[in-house]
Amino acid sequence: MIPFAQPGSLTRVYCVASGKGGVGKSSVTVNLAAAMAAKGLSVGVVDADIYGHSVPRMLGVTARPTKVDDMIMPPQAHGVKVISIGMFTPGNEAVVWRGPMLHRALQQFLADVFWGDLDVLLLDLPPGTGDIAISTAQLVPNAELLVVTTPQMAAAEVAERAGSIALQTRQRLAGVVENMSWMEMPDGTRMEVFGAGGGQTVADSLTRTLGAPVPLLGQVPLETRLRECGDSGTPVVLTEPESAAAQALRGVADKLATRARGLAGMSLNISPVRR
Repeated sequence: MIPFAQPGSLTRVYCVASGKGGVGKSSVTVNLAAAMAAKGLSVGVVDADIYGHSVPRMLGVTARPTKVDDMIMPPQAHGVKVISIGMFTPGNEAVVWRGPMLHRALQQFLADVFWGDLDVLLLDLPPGTGDIAISTAQLVPNAELLVVTTPQMAAAEVAERAGSIALQTRQRLAGVVENMSWMEMPDGTRMEVFGAGGGQTVADSLTRTLGAPVPLLGQVPLETRLRECGDSGTPVVLTEPESAAAQALRGVADKLATRARGLAGMSLNISPVRR
């Protein structure tokens, strides 16, 4: 049984998706998780990018999961519970699996890991609209999509495809995050390395496609410290909280964390009174 798929679940589940690799999806995921945990929320991260798993390194997780009876206890870092296929493979060994194996691994991460009572669960999806994206929609149909893109038009076009999968899976789109938006120069000007406007273009296009508002939740500037903190396993929102990138990521985390947890499907124990 997957607890997050049950009608009574109050856990907000966000699938962090992208159309193509290299847009910083994993960096966004780990920093959102760390920022939410720093606010006092109970947060978990599933590294669903089975082939390209990178979350353990970016969160500085070195411990292995512990088996207790039939459940798996996930290790924690920075107050975030984490599970990844990288914790079960020796060294930097590649994972060579077909679709059914991917589905089963994701199912185990969701059902066999003892997550406890989470406020938020983030899934770092692989790029594109393949097996894992489809399996996620089947296993956790109430999960919402968070699309990450860069300002570049070529990346934005592919990101639109990743977001439009919500039409077929009937998932809700939480919004769009534009990463690598600009680089702050010493004189205070901004260098738009990858162009401009891609994030807003994706948000506007998905709004028209889905017929519901899809907001641009934030624009994260390109900073060296964001990359360095990811490599060292210390999210930039914790180590450099005043940096522009950290402030932008915390802003996105605040918007996602303050959304009310839904009561749909829950029993309110109310009995009608006849007058």
